[in-house]
Amino acid sequence: MKLYSFPDKATWPAILQRPVMEVESLEATIEDVLREVQRNGDAALRTYTERFDGVKLTGLQVSPAELEEAEAQLSDNLKAAIQTARANIERFHSRQAEQVDEVETMPGVRCWRKSVAIEKVGLYIPGGTAPLFSTVLMLGAPAKLAGCREIVLCTPPQKDGKVHPAILYTANLVGVTRIFKVGGAQAIAAMAYGTESIPAVYKIFGPGNQYVTAAKQLVARRGVAIDMPAGPSEVLVCADESAE
Repeated sequence: MKLYSFPDKATWPAILQRPVMEVESLEATIEDVLREVQRNGDAALRTYTERFDGVKLTGLQVSPAELEEAEAQLSDNLKAAIQTARANIERFHSRQAEQVDEVETMPGVRCWRKSVAIEKVGLYIPGGTAPLFSTVLMLGAPAKLAGCREIVLCTPPQKDGKVHPAILYTANLVGVTRIFKVGGAQAIAAMAYGTESIPAVYKIFGPGNQYVTAAKQLVARRGVAIDMPAGPSEVLVCADESAE
């Protein structure tokens, strides 16, 4: 993170410039990642994790012992806040469940609409400077309520080879069935095509950087459903006449 205190106005455009790659160059890079994961599975995931995250992993899946350790590391206040957020999210989404309402449009012809859960879904949770356990809540809780049987979560490991305890605690709380220490475009490839460890899913959800977004768009062209390409975050700054 870079901090700027009262920078010269002439430097503002450069500071505010987003680090965006050209689409053609970006997609070519992602295509290589997708092909490599399809060909070499877990071995490719380990290679990319070491290259991009600086972590050499032996196992990709988070173990039950790591889940227990994560819960013990969090403060009671944080766990209580996460539980409150989960309850609020579940209360909201539970209202979306609909009873099957059968309509007889003409004698002997009955029509109805029925919502059916996606059996296997993949959730991508970004890593980086902040553990986005809020994203775990907003994706995992509705998936569990909908009745998804298998909820797979991928997130980049930290430098110590572990996942932030808040992400693990929240994932376990909302009912995620399997958690993997894999991030970036390679995680999208793994959930799209499957590897020895990570199962292929039917739809992928979750935000990410330009690499993750491009990977989601590319696999969507080949028949793997996604939620939508995530755009840049928006920020509202409130300031009065005394502000710089």
